[in-house]
Amino acid sequence: MLRVRDLTIRLRHQDQPLVEGVSFAIERGELFCLVGESGSGKSLTALAIMRILDRDFAPPSGQVWLKGRGQTQDLLTLDEPAMERVRGDRIGMIFQEPMTSLNPVWTVGQQIMEVLRLHRPELDAEAARRRTLEVLGEVQLPDPERRFDEFPHKLSGGQRQRVMIAMALVAEPDLLIADEPTTALDVTIQAEILKLIDRLREKNGMSVLLITHDFGVVAQVGDRVAVMHRGRLVEQGGARATVAAPQHEYTRQLIRALPENLPPLASVQRGDRVLEVSGLRVYFPVLKGLLRRPVDHIRAVDDVSFDLAAGEVLAVVGESGCGKTTLGRAILRLIEPTGGSVRYHDQAMEKLGREELRRIRRRLQVVFQDPASSLNPRLTILTTLTEPMAAHGIGADSEERVERALRVLEQVALPADSLWRYPHEFSGGQRQRIGIARALVLDPDIIVCDEVTSALDVSVQAEILQILARLRVERKLALLFITHNMGVVEYLSDRMLVMKDGRMEEIGATAEVIARPRADYTRHLLSAVPRVADHVGRAADSGHG
Repeated sequence: MLRVRDLTIRLRHQDQPLVEGVSFAIERGELFCLVGESGSGKSLTALAIMRILDRDFAPPSGQVWLKGRGQTQDLLTLDEPAMERVRGDRIGMIFQEPMTSLNPVWTVGQQIMEVLRLHRPELDAEAARRRTLEVLGEVQLPDPERRFDEFPHKLSGGQRQRVMIAMALVAEPDLLIADEPTTALDVTIQAEILKLIDRLREKNGMSVLLITHDFGVVAQVGDRVAVMHRGRLVEQGGARATVAAPQHEYTRQLIRALPENLPPLASVQRGDRVLEVSGLRVYFPVLKGLLRRPVDHIRAVDDVSFDLAAGEVLAVVGESGCGKTTLGRAILRLIEPTGGSVRYHDQAMEKLGREELRRIRRRLQVVFQDPASSLNPRLTILTTLTEPMAAHGIGADSEERVERALRVLEQVALPADSLWRYPHEFSGGQRQRIGIARALVLDPDIIVCDEVTSALDVSVQAEILQILARLRVERKLALLFITHNMGVVEYLSDRMLVMKDGRMEEIGATAEVIARPRADYTRHLLSAVPRVADHVGRAADSGHG
């Protein structure tokens, strides 16, 4: 179906290739996974196949043969008009972030019908509309007739991803390239999207090139897998066989970095209670009419109660929109609660004035999901770390604050010369360490970690988790860990709180909740988690990989 031979990709005026000598084949109806960390060349390979590399790149060398419909074509030698006929018709592509891939000023129906206008010009407007509604039904978008006339911003992340899949499939391509289509999605929506792609593949006889960094996904849906490292393929084979018995050291390293394979954590004695949340509520008014009067309320957080002890990790889990981030912000008073109580060391925070709150806030810190947007790009790391200390009166002078910053950098495994660099000079994982360091310099009791590993590669995620685990032992830190990654929850947390639609579904010791969940919703969340061990074990039991 697709044969890639000796594919090499370079930037113009640069001799060192970014992708070198990549060769693989995808058979008809096969789901082929391309795995590797950020910067390994996975997405570049897909963009080269589609011939949509940026102008900064030289034309790729090698061969990309696409077979089918009575012909075999080398895509790298086609002229642009011929390649335009291939894109969207014979090869469809789903991108990682649907909101930046969909046109915000066109309706869902207009965007899908545009593909048909280009590749199925024989269809009249009514036939194109029928085909568009049919494909929206195939991707299980609720109420296709209504969604047809809606704009992308009205849809959830999972629904936008379904629209992207519909656009890629509407012309019934031979090959679907899916570039990290589930990375930013909740575990339940990820499971639905993967099942959907797999079902449509079987129904249409379509081949799929799935780009991912999640070996759980590979073991769950892949037929074969190729592993990329620094622009080269280091290993290829059957998906489950490769995951069960990887041959290359880099593949073994990636699988060892999965939360389920990390070394067990040191036990921590639960200390005194540092935080008590009682009946916390955060309601947002729904305003309507010319005078913008409130007609209803969105109950983002509705009657949530728990406590947190020194040295304890409490994971807050649930799907997007369940209220977990709002809960974290309300505890820190970044959002004013509608009702309920938050007590820090038996002090009611809702009764504190601005000065008292400012004094206490150094003890309750936050690390955000996206460190690139939460770090000031114009400040050096030295200023980023020492300014908060100066604001809170920590350190006798600037020299003492610099010494403190250096000690904290050492704790998060960053070199001392990082102080004189800017955020853009660091990788995503390093920026996340800087975010942790910025919280630590104020010597907090509690850190709210808001999806701090969701955008990281598996090996970088493992490093961040182990840093946090070590710090909570050394400093007796209490962590409120907001996440949708159940593997991370199992590895790091002592207890877990499950949220749905702003309310608590259940709370308890992590091991107990995972082994014996009481709520149906918790069971639903756990069943959607792609676990390497489950699929590898099943393959071994059935005698094949």
